[in-house]
Amino acid sequence: QVQLVESGGGLVQPGGSLTLSCAAAGSISSFDAMAWYRQAPGKERELVVIIGSDDSTNYAGSAKGRFTISRDNAKNTVYLQMNSLKSEDAAVYYCCAETSQSSTSITRIWGQGTLVTVSS
Repeated sequence: QVQLVESGGGLVQPGGSLTLSCAAAGSISSFDAMAWYRQAPGKERELVVIIGSDDSTNYAGSAKGRFTISRDNAKNTVYLQMNSLKSEDAAVYYCCAETSQSSTSITRIWGQGTLVTVSS
């Protein structure tokens, strides 16, 4: 099973930027999609953005215009560029590799998460 390792989290001031990386110990091109999720304290895990094998993307409304996902298949790495960060973006960010068996059956592999703190 492919292992995912996130990095790049940390403390940033409101309005600042961070780039998260997700390195896979294996080929990410074998998955139907790669995604970033986040979970804030006391809240459910939520999708931030997903990128398909065809490079199509789907952003959560809160991420549109501020976050950018990209993938480098040669490096088996997915990135999340986050700009104009707000306090409400603070969360543990998880990388996820998805394989769809059907429209209602998806297998997900999760990374361990990286903490993003937004505070002045």
